[in-house]
Amino acid sequence: MAITHSRATLNPLETSIVNQLQGGFPLDSQPFAGAAAALGCSELALLQGLDGLLQRQVLTRFGPLYQIERMGGCFVLAALAVPPARFDEVAAAVNSLPAVAHNYQRTHKLNMWFVLAAASQAGISAACSAIELLTGLTVHAFPKQREYFVGMRFTVGGQAAVGQASAGRASVDHSQHVPELDPELDEDDWRLIRATQAGLPLVQQPYRQLADSLQLPEQEVLSRMGRMLEQGVIRRIGAVPNHYAIGYRANGMAVFDVADEQVDELGQQLGQLDCVSHCYRRPRHLPHWPYNLFAMVHGGSRRAVREQQGQLLQLLGPACRRHALLFSTRILKKSGLRV
Repeated sequence: MAITHSRATLNPLETSIVNQLQGGFPLDSQPFAGAAAALGCSELALLQGLDGLLQRQVLTRFGPLYQIERMGGCFVLAALAVPPARFDEVAAAVNSLPAVAHNYQRTHKLNMWFVLAAASQAGISAACSAIELLTGLTVHAFPKQREYFVGMRFTVGGQAAVGQASAGRASVDHSQHVPELDPELDEDDWRLIRATQAGLPLVQQPYRQLADSLQLPEQEVLSRMGRMLEQGVIRRIGAVPNHYAIGYRANGMAVFDVADEQVDELGQQLGQLDCVSHCYRRPRHLPHWPYNLFAMVHGGSRRAVREQQGQLLQLLGPACRRHALLFSTRILKKSGLRV
């Protein structure tokens, strides 16, 4: 689908749902009742509001966001340089692979950017090989080497910052710490993940409905989800907005060529800027791709995004040798994690 610049018209309750329910959704027997009380509406009004927002694609889903790397899997950003005449054909081939979770057209010679998710590095390698076989094009893989910050909170209107300040937590370079062992997930955990990866059921007692469908006690479902939240398997539980529909009409992947001995310090600093929603170190692909520092920025217009890129360049100063800003122009696939 093309990225449209039209913004959804939301009523006050819908605005509150989007702004306030992007995380912290209760883990108890009647979570919508508690969330509705916090919003000052009835449980029925909240359920109807969420259903309407999902139907209109203002929200892409409502429920837990899973972190595949904490589940023992792999998540890799990759790109292709696709001849314009073959673009739709190649997009269809790439999107046909279940391992492709997201796919975007961007403004660069590397014009197709997609995220691969798999249970293992072998699965990622197999997906890259399959894409090369299907398309005859070279896959440029950009695995995460350092994560400086991931966290965003979108606000209706598209004017508010989405990054560190709005997400309510500081940037953390997880790779500077001794890696924790991946949590031990048993078959019932995986059944629960598969049952909720597309979202929670919009009923008064969603966890009981999940429990019944999985033939587990409701309290066990709540305990398992609570444990996965504490362990980072679940990043958050709540609404996932379609940021284009609520006013963030432009987003850019800002990339920088920074000396390897400086990139970690500067990546940490970039991740603390409130305009940055994601910040990573990734490998270069010389000679065509010299960039090793990636940051995502969002705004109401391309001009606003360019201004944010200017803030990043000002912080980097002379340490930045080259830079580029790749705008998203078309959503080719957006399915989220599927296991």
